[in-house]
Amino acid sequence: MAHKKTRAPETTLKETEYLKALAAAAKPVGVKLDDGRELTGVVEFFDATFLRLTREGEPNLFLFKDRVKYLWELDSSSSV
Repeated sequence: MAHKKTRAPETTLKETEYLKALAAAAKPVGVKLDDGRELTGVVEFFDATFLRLTREGEPNLFLFKDRVKYLWELDSSSSV
């Protein structure tokens, strides 16, 4: 008998958990935007459509999530 393959869920809610953990720990992150720019900072706040990137010595930014290609955690020793 052939087994029917199940589809992956559209959302797992893991993004929310991960962003909450980053914000709670004030973990420095790098953010790659869809236009190729890279930014660094700390995720201070987020909701369904955007995240706030707090930066030291530079203006804080509200980034629309659909413009974020990916983000990664930086070493604690990295300057933000």
